[in-house]
Amino acid sequence: MATYDLVVIGTGPGGYVCAVRAAQLGMKVAVVEKNATLGGTCLNVGCMPSKALLHASEMFEEAGHSFAKMGVSVSAPKLDLPSMMNFKQQGIDGNVKGVEFLMKKNKIDVISGKGKILGTGKVEVSGGDGKTQTVETKNIVIATGSDVARLKGVEIDEKRIVSSTGALALDKVPSKLLIVGAGVIGLELGSVWHRLGAQVTVVEFLDRILPGMDGEVAKQFQRILEKQGFAFRLGARVTGVDTSGKTLSAQIEPAAGGKPETLEADVVLVAIGRVPYTEGLGLKEAGVALDNRGRVQIDAHFATSVKGVYAIGDVVAGPMLAHKAEDEGVAVAEILAGQAGHVNYDVIPGVVYTTPEVSAVGKTEEELKQAGVVYTVGKFPFTANGRSKVNQTTEGFVKVLADAKTDRVLGVHIVGREAGEMIHEAAVLMEFGGSAEDLARTCHAHPTRSEAIKEAALAVGKRAIHM
Repeated sequence: MATYDLVVIGTGPGGYVCAVRAAQLGMKVAVVEKNATLGGTCLNVGCMPSKALLHASEMFEEAGHSFAKMGVSVSAPKLDLPSMMNFKQQGIDGNVKGVEFLMKKNKIDVISGKGKILGTGKVEVSGGDGKTQTVETKNIVIATGSDVARLKGVEIDEKRIVSSTGALALDKVPSKLLIVGAGVIGLELGSVWHRLGAQVTVVEFLDRILPGMDGEVAKQFQRILEKQGFAFRLGARVTGVDTSGKTLSAQIEPAAGGKPETLEADVVLVAIGRVPYTEGLGLKEAGVALDNRGRVQIDAHFATSVKGVYAIGDVVAGPMLAHKAEDEGVAVAEILAGQAGHVNYDVIPGVVYTTPEVSAVGKTEEELKQAGVVYTVGKFPFTANGRSKVNQTTEGFVKVLADAKTDRVLGVHIVGREAGEMIHEAAVLMEFGGSAEDLARTCHAHPTRSEAIKEAALAVGKRAIHM
C-alpha cells in the first residue's frame, strides 16, 4: 500500500493546483476524484462551459445586431444549438485533458472513487465498482468544492426546473426563462439564453441585483440589462412551481409579505447560490468541525480540528471563486513544505462575464462606510474614453476608491467591455499597497479602454483630463 505525503480529495481548481504545487515542492501526492473526469465543477459544469456559451451567444448577438452598423453585411444568423453545445464540449474536453496532463507531468497518482476521511493519515476510497481501498498519507486536503443551493418546495429535475448544470445543457431555447436569484450565475446564464431568443425574468429576494457588489455599480448594471431586455422582480420570492401544465407556473410573493401572483415559464433556473459539498466525507465521525453554515472550520494555516487534515476552496469560508481556491491550494502546499504560504483576502478580484462585464477588487463604498473609513472617489465613464467611443461600446464606468488620508487604493470597480481583463492592474497595484497617485502617474497605452482606469485614478485627485 502506497504511503503519500499528501492526498487531496477533489480535483477542481483548488484541489489540482494544490496537488501540482505540492509535487513541485518534492512531495509524493495523490488526488481522489469521484467523477469520471478531473477538473471539478469549474471545468465540467461551471465557469468554463458557461464562458464558452457566453462567448458563442455574444458572437450570435453581434452578428445579428452590430455587424451592419460597422459596414459588415451578413444574412441574419441562424442558431444551431447542437453545434454550439459541441463548441462548449470541445472547450471542456480540452481543459480536462490539460488537468490530466498536469497530473502525469507532476507524477501525481489519480485515484478514482469517493473519498472518506477515517481520521489522521487515512482516506478510504470507494470505487465505482463497489471496491474500497484505504490510502495512507501524512496529510489530507479537503478540496471538495460546493453544490447547488436548493430552493425549499421547488424540486430541480434538470429538464424544466434546472440548476446551473441543467441551464448549460438545454436542448432548445426556452420561450420564457424565469431565473430565481440575481447573482453572478443567474445573470450570466440569463444573458446566454436571452441572446439566443429567450424572454428572461429574474426574481430576487433582495431589493437589488448582485448582492455584495458595489451598490452604484449594481444599479447602473441593472439599467444596462433592462435596456437589453431583462425584466427584474426585486424584493420578491418564489414560493413554489406548479409543473402539472404544459408550461410551468411559478408562485411569487413580495419578500415583505403581500399578495401573491403567478408567472408562466418554460424553464425555471434556480440560481440562489451554492453550499459547501461535504456529503459522504465522514467529517463528523472523523471529528472535523463545521461552522453554523456547514463549512469546514480552519485556522489561519488552513488546518481543521483534526491533526493533518486541511481544507480549502468553496468548502471553507470566503468567496466561492476558483481563483481564491487556487491561491489557497498553493498556500497550504507551501505551508506543508515549511514555507510561508499566504492568501491576501483583501485583493481577490471578482468578475461577472456578461456583456458588458462587471469586475471588482477590494472594498465597496458600502463596506468602507460601514467600517467608518474616510475615502475619496474617482470615477470615469467609458463615454469619455476614445477607444470605447470609436468602437461604440461606451456603456459603464470605472470607480477608484482611495483612503482620504494616505491615498492608498482600497477598491476598484468597473462596468464595461473587457472589465474582467482590466481589473488586474488594480489588483497588482493594491497587492503592493499602491496609491491612486501611483496609478494616475503610470503611463497607459493610447487608445485603450484601460486609460479609463488611469483617468478614474486622476479623478480621485479631481484632475481627470478627458472629463
